[in-house]
Amino acid sequence: MSRPNKMIPPKKLLHFLKKENNFVIAAHISPDGDALGSSIALSMALESLGKKTIVYDKDPVPEFYKFLPGSERFTDSISNSKSKIQNLILIDCNDAERAGIEKLQFASSAVIDHHETARDFGDIRWIDPKSPATGLMIFYLIKELGVTVTKAIAANLYTAIAIDTGTFRYSNTTPAVLRVSAELIEAGAGPSYIAENLYETWTDGRFRLLQKVLNTLEIYNDIAITHVTLDMFRETGAAISDTETFPGFPRKLRSIKISALFREIENNHYKISLRSKGRDVNVAKIAEIFGGGGHSNAAGYKIRADFKAAKEALLKAVRETA
Repeated sequence: MSRPNKMIPPKKLLHFLKKENNFVIAAHISPDGDALGSSIALSMALESLGKKTIVYDKDPVPEFYKFLPGSERFTDSISNSKSKIQNLILIDCNDAERAGIEKLQFASSAVIDHHETARDFGDIRWIDPKSPATGLMIFYLIKELGVTVTKAIAANLYTAIAIDTGTFRYSNTTPAVLRVSAELIEAGAGPSYIAENLYETWTDGRFRLLQKVLNTLEIYNDIAITHVTLDMFRETGAAISDTETFPGFPRKLRSIKISALFREIENNHYKISLRSKGRDVNVAKIAEIFGGGGHSNAAGYKIRADFKAAKEALLKAVRETA
């Protein structure tokens, strides 16, 4: 049986990375394992080639991702001088606003992403919605650059791929995902160590917040809706990043096709995270109705409305896209 061709990074992107010497690597706000692991791995790879990198995220690295080697590379500030800042590499998103850098200017910019909802930002764009994770794209990019995958790079890329494939449980788990993951393990990534840090190191506050959120569960036919309020965060001492996996819990019910978590940002302002299973429902299309986006099985958007109106708007959008 012949193996499918590997992902081939654009020549323009490879030329850009080889030619330039200073880069700002930026990931999206509320960074997940794919954004974090991909950014750190690319920073390590470029620095091994003698380049200088700044790894930026507007939000801090969540506590449960600080096990990633190199997580301390992230900074939440970029000096904005009168002249343009050096070259930008936008990771795991394709919209400057999504990374909180829309007011900054860069000499040139490149985008490496796999989200289905694409914007026109970036001088160079490598956007592949068929890729299960940005981390997989970064793996092939690093290989094309001739960089050796070290133990630290392997741990970051394995984590990136694991997060976006549900640790190989989601329908985007391809043969390439498993082959690359095996190569990363051979390079030093520890599957059990990474899994333990990702899934079995919850704080008491995070666990108590999940209890409160699950107690808000409402089911409308095959749609599960939960919500988290600012009061819940205050009562439990949990962080916003602690809710990263919460939208997936109601999806465990056999009857549920879509799970939606409403997170209160401020009064009458919500961030909605959508999850679906299988290939029957594309939640990215639902999120796009509200100006958001994402993947077929994981997407999100924001809405200004009271909870009841926001909920009714979602249910209406689901009906219209069914």
